Amino acid sequence: MENVIDQPLALLGGPRAVTLAASRLEAACHWPIVGEEDERAVIDVMRAGTFSALDVTRRFEAEMARWHGVSHALGTCNGATAAQQAMWAAGLGKGDEIICPSIAYWASALPAFALRATVVFADIDPESLCLDPRDIEHRIGPRTKAIMAVHYRGHPCDMDAILAVARRHRLKVIEDISHAVGAMYKSRKVGALGDVAVMSLAGGKSLAAGEAGMMLTDNRELYERAMAFGAYERTKDELSTDYLVRAAGLPQGGIMGRMNQTCAAMGRAQLKHYPARMAEIHRAMSRFWDMLRHVPGIVPHRPSPSRYPDTTMGGWTEPLAHYVPTELSGLPAARFVEALAAEGIPPCRGVSFPLHLHPLLNETDIYREGRPTRIASATRDVRQPRGSLPVSERIAEQTLGVPGFKHDDPELIAQCAAAIRKVAVQAEHLLQSQIVESSARS
Repeated sequence: MENVIDQPLALLGGPRAVTLAASRLEAACHWPIVGEEDERAVIDVMRAGTFSALDVTRRFEAEMARWHGVSHALGTCNGATAAQQAMWAAGLGKGDEIICPSIAYWASALPAFALRATVVFADIDPESLCLDPRDIEHRIGPRTKAIMAVHYRGHPCDMDAILAVARRHRLKVIEDISHAVGAMYKSRKVGALGDVAVMSLAGGKSLAAGEAGMMLTDNRELYERAMAFGAYERTKDELSTDYLVRAAGLPQGGIMGRMNQTCAAMGRAQLKHYPARMAEIHRAMSRFWDMLRHVPGIVPHRPSPSRYPDTTMGGWTEPLAHYVPTELSGLPAARFVEALAAEGIPPCRGVSFPLHLHPLLNETDIYREGRPTRIASATRDVRQPRGSLPVSERIAEQTLGVPGFKHDDPELIAQCAAAIRKVAVQAEHLLQSQIVESSARS
């Protein structure tokens, strides 16, 4: 490895650090892993023609509830629907507010709009990249109903601190575990910590079932409210809460939220093998990060044992590195990524765009109400201009996407780690070459 590191950078004419075929890296990072068992399960549903039935879905729900250690699970057609049902179950309605992190997939926040509720964004913790508990309390208003705790890129939130804030203010906590199915927070599985949890089971998520979602809870009333919102065909037989029973038979949310049983079938097959696959992912990613120990400018995005004891990353969804340019002669992250691509590591997905700065959250009148939807039903202007969430706004420059290994391939992992080390130790040379190139162009 040391010989590779000492060679000239590939971007500047030297040999590539990753000499194995690109297809090998693609295979090592490919997800989901689909085998004959998945195919047979899906084909069985197709041949039976029971796409919209409930038998397979109910079995999947029971298995997911048992695996997470909760009483109830409700399958949905996607993660956004699960989030919307959970928000409504938690009491969000016209003029109400939910607190979300700005660095998250849109489906963690935007379903509130359809409920005529709105979103107040809080900043993220610079280490975990999850909702910062210290930035929540001062954003709570008289209409705040819930907090959305997104376990971003597989890193669990600081749930003890978030739950403490929620309990003081009698708020519901919704966990979004789409990136973190199977992750542990201080020896407790995420998804069983808040009042309710939601997840996407889409192809790129930690547990993939095609295109589906799931809601988890120990609270029977929240479970029944979510069911009443979008699972109308179940309400006549499964509801026991009086005020919900009166409206049984029609979906109170006016949506068809059920899970397609081809997804339920695939989800059952995936869940059976997920713990073993998750263990291999952990071995591979731990091998990768251990090889990069003490490399300047690169810090793994994973739980610190001192701050998060007995905490794990689950399936390591789209892993990241913290990028510290001050340790790399001020080299911009974009130049580092460019050099990595030349070494044989194509660009990996970085952090999400800060939602609080998107025009949809500030200007768009979705329902033709004469005002931006974000504030159309709100009792206060909750829009947040640039500068209001400083960590969220600068985090893209301080993080890098890295390969998400799903298979433990020691030779490949060693080459990828060597490529990153090579670029890091030659950062000053790389920066100087960029300055020369810029001067020549000007």
